[in-house]
Amino acid sequence: MMKNKLCSYELHFFCYLLLAPLVFSHNHGNPANDIVDIINKNRTDRKLPSLNDSPGLGCMALQYVESCKGNCSDNNVVNCKFLDDDFTEVFAPNCGVELPTFGTITGHIVGCQRKYLEPSLAFSQVLVMDKNSLSLLSNKSYTEVGVGFVGVHKGPFFWCVLFSDGRSNSTFVLENRGAGIEQKKGCYSGSSTPCSGVQKNNVVFFNIFSMCYVFILLFTLL
Repeated sequence: MMKNKLCSYELHFFCYLLLAPLVFSHNHGNPANDIVDIINKNRTDRKLPSLNDSPGLGCMALQYVESCKGNCSDNNVVNCKFLDDDFTEVFAPNCGVELPTFGTITGHIVGCQRKYLEPSLAFSQVLVMDKNSLSLLSNKSYTEVGVGFVGVHKGPFFWCVLFSDGRSNSTFVLENRGAGIEQKKGCYSGSSTPCSGVQKNNVVFFNIFSMCYVFILLFTLL
């Protein structure tokens, strides 16, 4: 009986060890890249070509939503708009986009949410909310896409998707391939840098839960 009990606890502890890296790898990932994957899956399901994941567009999308912080209404509507000059004079220089390669931004989707949502839910519940968003996703003239995501510890969280019909890998080119970008908040697609400044509450909660779980196991085994 005692042996079976020990085996049971060993199994629980083993499951915990398996769960921990999964949770931490998720929290330290890049949801912006996940949104691009979902967009391209949606397009290929409609027999449309995939879009090139442009780091330049992604970085500018991050700049866009970073500037929108504080403008999410109680019913999760983003209340901020920018002029075309803001992209060429502010967002592009901040990202190190080579101005001769600046193409045409042909569409954008912006959304916010008071709580963090997984990429699949953010896509369906924040970014694709109406027929206009759906038509943007299925536009045949688009060739490139970039996604930016930013949030503070307790929200709100902001997502932005930028589309372009530029030539893949020759528009919105980042200086030195983006090596000079110091990303301190949020994340953008096309980058291997994980998100920063988001979901930290989840990590803290998981750490507390993990410690309590281990202590309960040890106490029961005594």
